[in-house]
Amino acid sequence: MMSDVVEMARLMQGNEAVVEGALAAGVRFYAGYPITPSTEIAELMAERLPALGGKFIQMEDEIASMAAVIGASLAGVKALTATSGPGFSLKQENIGFAAMAEIPCVIVNVQRWGPSTGIPTAPAQGDVMQARWGTHGDHPVIVLCPASVREAYLLAIRAVNLSEKYRVPVILLMDEVIGHMRERVVLPRAKEVEVIERKKPSVEPKDYYPYRPGDDGVPPMASFGEGYRYHVTGLVHDEKGNPTTDPQVAESLLLRLHRKIYDHLDDVVSVEGYQLEDAEVTVVAYGAAARSAKRAVKEARAAGIKAGLLRPVTIWPFPEKEVAELAGRVRHIIVAEMNLGQLKGEVERAVRGRVGVSGVNRVNGELITFEEILSAIREVALDAQSG
Repeated sequence: MMSDVVEMARLMQGNEAVVEGALAAGVRFYAGYPITPSTEIAELMAERLPALGGKFIQMEDEIASMAAVIGASLAGVKALTATSGPGFSLKQENIGFAAMAEIPCVIVNVQRWGPSTGIPTAPAQGDVMQARWGTHGDHPVIVLCPASVREAYLLAIRAVNLSEKYRVPVILLMDEVIGHMRERVVLPRAKEVEVIERKKPSVEPKDYYPYRPGDDGVPPMASFGEGYRYHVTGLVHDEKGNPTTDPQVAESLLLRLHRKIYDHLDDVVSVEGYQLEDAEVTVVAYGAAARSAKRAVKEARAAGIKAGLLRPVTIWPFPEKEVAELAGRVRHIIVAEMNLGQLKGEVERAVRGRVGVSGVNRVNGELITFEEILSAIREVALDAQSG
């Protein structure tokens, strides 16, 4: 199922692009609670979904919103919710349930300044680690991070597709800048949009094991109401879905939940490189910060400094292989982010001391500037010359 997207230039907001992308991917259910700076997603879903035969419901809080999304997905409908700040915190328990019970769903988090209520209208990138580890226990998750309005549209589609393909919660990690800025975009025609549907059982209901995986590690998923009766639980469960405390079953289940993602990193992980061919100093940045980083790299090049940019599009699983390969070619890596260094630690872990890693951070509720990043690039270049 696809929306009536036509190939034409239009002025579009980031949050609006998410809605259009989700609808193009087949999302037909939204449950949420309005919260700045994600509210436009709920507003537009309330307008667009009924016209497409979908359902919109404003729940009493973020906990119920996530639960409703899980229920809709179990019934066979592609489902999405959006939130920010404390709302993302409230969703964590049910995100863990979705990961454990392998229920496809997409959560859009338009990051704002925190912790707590913080500054609701100010941008930040402080939820990077929460997106990975927000719910308790070892759990699989995929996190995508757009850096433009058009990419917000494309990654909304990709988030839905990955969620359906791997039966896993996928988080679209935006920030207030990307969510609220407007850009001229040209969207693909509907026939050009790849839409992935979840794998369905090919056996009779009596022979169905809801958690028996295929060769790809992902079990076929029957929708409630189709005659396939099975048990869904957040407890450790066997292939029939029945709770168990068997140590071997528990370990096998948890390892499979991770392997179905990590055995397919070539499909899941995506990065974008800019001027990396001969770069001696490289900036790693994502989301809105990557826009400033790209400008800084251009300015550095104009000044004769061999700078480059590596932009993780997939934040989690972290693109460890790509960063490790980068460490074998450059002299120094600068991680620019609107937090106190959450992804910098992952970069340091990936390079294993082979190159220096430093950070450019901003946590005052304003967008990190290209001048800050350029200054760091120049400092590294000057140190290299003097050394």
